[in-house]
Amino acid sequence: MNSRRAFLSRLGTTSTAVAAALTVDGLAHMARAADQVRGRTPAELAADEDFWREVQLGFTLDRTVVNLNNGGVCPSPRVVHEAFKRYLDHANQAPVFNMWQEQEPNLERVRIGLAHDAGCDPEELAITRNASEALQIAQLGIDLQPGDEVVTTTQDYGRMLDTWEQRVRRDGITLTKVSFPVPPPSMADLAQRLERALTPKTKVLHFCHITNLTGQIFPVADICRMARARGVRTIVDGAHAFGHFPFQIRDLGCDYYGTSLHKWLLAPIGTGFLYVRRERIADLWPLTPAAASKAGDIRKFEEVGTHPAANHNAIAEARVYHHTIGGERKIARLQYLRNRWMKRLSEHPKTTIHTSFDPAQGGAIGNLGTPGLDSGRLAAHLYAQHRIIVTPIKHAEFEGIRVTPNVYTTLEEVDTFADTIERILAKGLPATA
Repeated sequence: MNSRRAFLSRLGTTSTAVAAALTVDGLAHMARAADQVRGRTPAELAADEDFWREVQLGFTLDRTVVNLNNGGVCPSPRVVHEAFKRYLDHANQAPVFNMWQEQEPNLERVRIGLAHDAGCDPEELAITRNASEALQIAQLGIDLQPGDEVVTTTQDYGRMLDTWEQRVRRDGITLTKVSFPVPPPSMADLAQRLERALTPKTKVLHFCHITNLTGQIFPVADICRMARARGVRTIVDGAHAFGHFPFQIRDLGCDYYGTSLHKWLLAPIGTGFLYVRRERIADLWPLTPAAASKAGDIRKFEEVGTHPAANHNAIAEARVYHHTIGGERKIARLQYLRNRWMKRLSEHPKTTIHTSFDPAQGGAIGNLGTPGLDSGRLAAHLYAQHRIIVTPIKHAEFEGIRVTPNVYTTLEEVDTFADTIERILAKGLPATA
């Protein structure tokens, strides 16, 4: 890292100079930093603050705020955001040509790159605007008859549960929601709960790869294998999975998979993808009607009318940044940051941790229960008085705050959060919080 410091020293120490340098060739600096740690294991590198400082410098952030809500959307690295703006500027000069004739065809290169990373055929991957859109294509596009059963969990994403509830009202299907403890005793327990819920009427099994509430990872391959043996289609909600931890869709064995890319891949907001197993494409109806000639074409799911090309084209830059860091290094660091605050606060007598410490069962996301403290009031107080952003989670079966660092999060920010929680637990929330 010495050459890096010398480089910044020559530029001067002002944030403007540093930002300018990193905007010009920030990815090159990140690549050099990665080269310098080549050969070291992800576990060793997780605690190397020099390396992660290089990653942190790749973002344009407001450091007066401690953002521990990276589960909804994440800021893009500077190189990604600059690429996004370049595409927008270019399109705006003559959108009828630049956007439609030059930029839009480049979507095919993005598709190929994402499919390579995801571990599927490019002809099985459609670019969408988010995980919700991707999953709703599957949820609303499968032909179901009155009395057909869909099995899901009580902790699946609210919008997806609402989508199934609408099919209950509109189509007369049956919806079964499986409950599970937080954290569960094992991943095998999760698979067994879903298997026990299946009946001869079950047509679809819908579950999360990793939940948004506590960050619980499911044994997707085992569950999909079991469902396929019973003739049940599987929809996997991977909104928080892709770019978060390494996996290959071909190894999961699911029929449909939806994810957002503006979360852990750090792509521009409004990007995601849908995977559909090749033999399922033709009989899955798109949300927006497409010509009959496109029945077997994955692109029929992208027929949403006029839309910007800048968003999805900048995914290419996000992929490069992700690979420069390295997927295994990334998840090791995210778990390191999560465990730093979880282990500390788990020892406090006034807390409950709703997330497993098992590295196979979680990544960056952790859920902290504070019995006796309303999670909404606690989250509001953390932001109003300490400028710490977390997510209050009020589920019918548990309550807590979701804490989600990212690769740009510093140890100081994680420790500031833990310090603040300990002070609040000692004194309680003020009456007006």
